[in-house]
Amino acid sequence: MTKSGSITQEMRFRMKSSSEYSQANFAWITSLLLTLLFMFNSYDYGENVFRPFILTAFLAYLFFTLVQSFVTYKLRKDLMRDGSISVWTRRMGWIQLLAIITGNIFIVTAAFHLIRRGKSVEYTFAVYTVLTQLFVIGVSGLNIFKPYVADTFLPAMAVLLLIMVIDLIVLFIVSQYAPAQMLPRWMLIVSVALILTSITGNLFALLLGVTLLGRIRRQGKQKSNFWNDLWERLAPNVTAMSGLFFIVFLFSISICSFYTFDYSVAVENNYSALLQPPSLAYPLGTDDFGRCLFSRIVFGARISLIVGCMSTIIPVLIGGVLGAFSGFYGKHTDNIIMRLLDVLYAIPGILLAIAIIAAFGANSVNLILALSLGSIPTYARTMRASVLYVSTFEFVEAARALGYNNRSIIFKHIIPNSLAPMIIKSTLTIGGAVIATSSLSYLGLGVEPHIPEWGNILKLGSTYLETHSYLAIYPGLAIILLVLSFNFLGDGLRDALDPKLEKA
Repeated sequence: MTKSGSITQEMRFRMKSSSEYSQANFAWITSLLLTLLFMFNSYDYGENVFRPFILTAFLAYLFFTLVQSFVTYKLRKDLMRDGSISVWTRRMGWIQLLAIITGNIFIVTAAFHLIRRGKSVEYTFAVYTVLTQLFVIGVSGLNIFKPYVADTFLPAMAVLLLIMVIDLIVLFIVSQYAPAQMLPRWMLIVSVALILTSITGNLFALLLGVTLLGRIRRQGKQKSNFWNDLWERLAPNVTAMSGLFFIVFLFSISICSFYTFDYSVAVENNYSALLQPPSLAYPLGTDDFGRCLFSRIVFGARISLIVGCMSTIIPVLIGGVLGAFSGFYGKHTDNIIMRLLDVLYAIPGILLAIAIIAAFGANSVNLILALSLGSIPTYARTMRASVLYVSTFEFVEAARALGYNNRSIIFKHIIPNSLAPMIIKSTLTIGGAVIATSSLSYLGLGVEPHIPEWGNILKLGSTYLETHSYLAIYPGLAIILLVLSFNFLGDGLRDALDPKLEKA
């Protein structure tokens, strides 16, 4: 290899190993796509006029996209010239932070990671905790423009703002400590406070609180921690963390919507506001019954998450136990369990779900059971393969030699060491469960028609594609984003948990 070729390869390695550059590049590309989307929608071709609100959003996104592209260029230049990021380039992150007023999560996240030189897992969690809380407040605050709000809107918003202040204080505190620095004992109070604030559904606050507790408990002990190692490998993955952010945001807004959104706006007919275009009062417009599409999508997220997650958790538990027993005992037990599951596996999952719902009726419980039953064989096969591999390890033989019974060996030693493939598979396939939920609702075989669910909303909006396309576009985008988020998270977990990919 020539000297110039070696230098070029070294430069590429510098840029590839820099999490700041990866996040800045991802933020620049994503922001450019969003800017183009706003640009194409800023002009009403039917009325031949500009849409002021969208035009303003386009100009704001264009400005921060240009700033982000310049920061990305500076990062590339610094890494190629010096191999490190200059102080002046890092200070530009403060300008990027102003993108928070546009709701551009990608640029804001890149800014937080650019400002801080040595980033710990706790700092990453603190950043996403603040961003999640901020987005929940922003989305919930849009209700103030509606004709009327929920009775609990004002006190709920006050609580959310108070939690936001707490999260900002915690972010400042966490940023003062390097990854290997000892934490004071009073940080236990901070950890407990974070865990308590996670009642709003902000799972990043829960993750941060648990991680701080674990770090304080391990201080002074020289041993590797699987939890911390996993997040250290996952945190630099921009797409995986973006997917996790969107999932946590939807989960949090689903819980907070009990107090900040008025359910009647989403389900009761309002014939004075039929098919209204997007506005401040109705951010995504109204449907042909005068119901707020924005509120319906927010309430629909709750159902999509519950049905999608539960229809994945149930087969993971049942299929995991059956696969573990099948792989551990083998012979007759293996043949009986797997042959019975083969019969179930031979029936297409969506066809089985349609048959169950047609026989027992369309409701949320039957939908979860229908989707769960067809997925059990695939999870059982995955667990069986993992157990067959883990059973050959020496610690299993050591457990037998120490007198542990088979049940203890399975549940205490084999299953915990066989969960990685199950976790990866569940996150990769939960998106399929969300699609199946929406598909069955679209066909009228899922959730009851009057309940706001993304499939139901999409079915209603599909009849207005030519005249009011937004009725189908927005719920369709919500489904796409949620499925992509789970897929991105699953890919990230696969990379973080797979030792072969880690060595590569």
